[in-house]
Amino acid sequence: MAFFKRSKQEDRQPNPTEPEATAAAIGESEARADKSSDNDSLWVRVRQGLKKTRDVLRTDIRDIFKSEGQLVDNEFLSRLFATLVKTDMGAKPAAEIRDNIENKFSGRVIEFEQALDEIRNHLKTILAQPPQPVRYAKSGPTVILVVGVNGSGKTTSIAKLTNYFQNHGKKVVLGAADTFRAAAVDQLIIWSERLGAEIVTGEANTDPASVAHRTVATAIDHKADICIVDTAGRLQTQTNLMKQLEKIFRVMSKQIPEAPHEVFLVLDATAGQNGISQAKGFSEAANCTGIILSKLDGTAKGGVILPIRQEFEIPVLFVGQGEQAEDLARFDADAFVSGLIEEEVS
Repeated sequence: MAFFKRSKQEDRQPNPTEPEATAAAIGESEARADKSSDNDSLWVRVRQGLKKTRDVLRTDIRDIFKSEGQLVDNEFLSRLFATLVKTDMGAKPAAEIRDNIENKFSGRVIEFEQALDEIRNHLKTILAQPPQPVRYAKSGPTVILVVGVNGSGKTTSIAKLTNYFQNHGKKVVLGAADTFRAAAVDQLIIWSERLGAEIVTGEANTDPASVAHRTVATAIDHKADICIVDTAGRLQTQTNLMKQLEKIFRVMSKQIPEAPHEVFLVLDATAGQNGISQAKGFSEAANCTGIILSKLDGTAKGGVILPIRQEFEIPVLFVGQGEQAEDLARFDADAFVSGLIEEEVS
């Protein structure tokens, strides 16, 4: 995969050529906006969206306890593991939590809240990541490629990203390079009109790379700050996907050497363990730099982000729920774990 200029880990590091003052100003600006009351309100809704997952954890784990305390034996550990797996966090994180509790409490009595504390602490460890500002270009447009399977919420997530950047005072140009699916192009056109963002499209079934090329060129000519390019939502075969993405990367980098600066993978939170295979296919083909977790409302599979983070070490940048352009929040690990564990406060 020689056409990729940076590894996923390198992508998330500060740009050494970017002036420190500029980087700091960008970070402070985003931090202020992301801590706004609107973002806080959205996290209240995200918490509500995690209710089904939270109910599985709290209610089912509570059922394991015959009284306020429970002897940590093989039966208890087996039931705990099965309960954790039901959240779609996967066998590895569930086994780690089980083993931690076994090591600390084997042959002793553990209380319900102690068990929750152990789960909470381990989830925070898995999801812990340093602050993840968007990697902006040193100069000119920042090019963002968005990938994900059909039905993952990719197009709506692009609209939410557009709104997010516009709220940060940035001019956005969109590229509808999913030319194989007319509905995706039409939907993106509608969103561009609603949000007042320019969009570049192509004829049905035309070369996606040509649309990507014209989108970047338009962003440069119109002095846009952000260029977001949609891509086909089909894996087909790994070879075909690689060839298509390689060509898109190549035509972008001819205009802006470091483009794309970000490759965002949109994952449907309701997909559960299927999301892992999605992440694997696209992360290998597109060298994804960040995840947008979509449809985080009403799913009992909110734990799926845990094995994805463990296996791929791709940072989660945004979470979304709902169908409105405002329904996107910067990922907050502590708030996410709280939504999975903490009981509602009336």
